[in-house]
Amino acid sequence: MVVKLPETREQIVENLLKLANTKIPEDIGWALEAAAEWEADASARTVLGAILDNIRKAEHLGKPMCQDTGVPVFWVRGRIDPGIADDIREAIVRSTAKVPMRPNAVDPFTRKNSGDNTGAGMPFIHYIPTADPFTEISVMLKGAGSENMTKLAMLNPAEGREGIVKFIIDSVLDAGGRPCPPGIVGIGIGGTSDECAAAAKRALMEPLDHEDPDPEIRKLEEDLFIKLNSSGLGPMGLGGNTTVLGVKIRKMACHTASLPVCVNIGCWATRRASARITDSDVEYSQGAVL
Repeated sequence: MVVKLPETREQIVENLLKLANTKIPEDIGWALEAAAEWEADASARTVLGAILDNIRKAEHLGKPMCQDTGVPVFWVRGRIDPGIADDIREAIVRSTAKVPMRPNAVDPFTRKNSGDNTGAGMPFIHYIPTADPFTEISVMLKGAGSENMTKLAMLNPAEGREGIVKFIIDSVLDAGGRPCPPGIVGIGIGGTSDECAAAAKRALMEPLDHEDPDPEIRKLEEDLFIKLNSSGLGPMGLGGNTTVLGVKIRKMACHTASLPVCVNIGCWATRRASARITDSDVEYSQGAVL
């Protein structure tokens, strides 16, 4: 969707938060519909049917599709203008009341809630400066059910591909139904511990139909997709053929003595939205390759 300016940056971010909360990305919606058609388990089909009904009602009513509206995580790519963090913060405060979004931000020690989804160190923004003639703002709403299942391992390099695959599969199956499957598995491989974790989350922003240019990564994604959906975990961990809707991997070089791997799971409601802002208009979408 393309909208002519003027829209302020605050308005654009408010639009993103509304879009991400109330409308499932098309690629995820299609994947859920396809799963509901070919799922062999009757109970799993019932779960998927309830999810799809919830999605339709949320979009029709303009209401959040999940009561856990998550913590907003942003990426800003392209031109990085001064004051963008302030605009994002103000949009979060307004959207908490307007969408509405559940106030989720608390002090880690006192557990006191700010009431408006802001707090120390927030908003969480990752900057990717480029020479492109636009500013692209992307947001993911990350709920605690899926975020709490994140796992990071510093594997022995000798464990290689086999060790990577084992860690990923064990992480997803150990999580069981807690991250509200079926969802997307974001994986970071390589880098340092912090870069690996950031890459795993960033991978969840990628549309399901986007193919990695590296054939080795595409093959690993496919192998993991098949193995996880053959596990029998199923929707909400209650059994079935649909445990994941997709697997997305980001690979980076790493230290010769390290092999970091991070798994970050997105729930069935992997909520994402992007806006590409030029001098004349803004284009909205629900996924980005970052």
